[in-house]
Amino acid sequence: MLIHSAPRRAAAAAGALLAALLLVLTGCSTGGGGKGSSSGAHRPSATATAGTGASGTSGTPGWAKGMPTVQTGRLPAEAQHTLKLIDAGGPFPYPKDGTVFGNYERQLPKEPRGYYHEYTVPTPGSRDRGARRLISGKSHETFYTDDHYRTFKAVLR
Repeated sequence: MLIHSAPRRAAAAAGALLAALLLVLTGCSTGGGGKGSSSGAHRPSATATAGTGASGTSGTPGWAKGMPTVQTGRLPAEAQHTLKLIDAGGPFPYPKDGTVFGNYERQLPKEPRGYYHEYTVPTPGSRDRGARRLISGKSHETFYTDDHYRTFKAVLR
């Protein structure tokens, strides 16, 4: 029995290594505007949009670090509008929009202070800024929270 299981284990290990290699190569080819990018607009490649839904990670770009994802078109209309303002560089309706996001909750990938900036996503009926935010990184990655930083979804654009 041990003699017959060794080839199966070797085949399973080889398959797992091949799958991991494909994931690494796919993640490396998604573009996504690296740190040297001079464009102010967030334009990751279309290959970064394969993972959808609240927990989709298949085809997720490397910067999302395995977190839940959401397609831009599945965000609330107010969040889609805020994304357009971010891409245009403003003007923003709230004084705190564009300020440094400290990532104190450590829910986003670890980066130096000043890497992330936050933007308010208006909440209809709320008397204040509400709990919804978009966070953008210097490499143009974007994250959405609707519970005031407790949880995030990587926005696939």
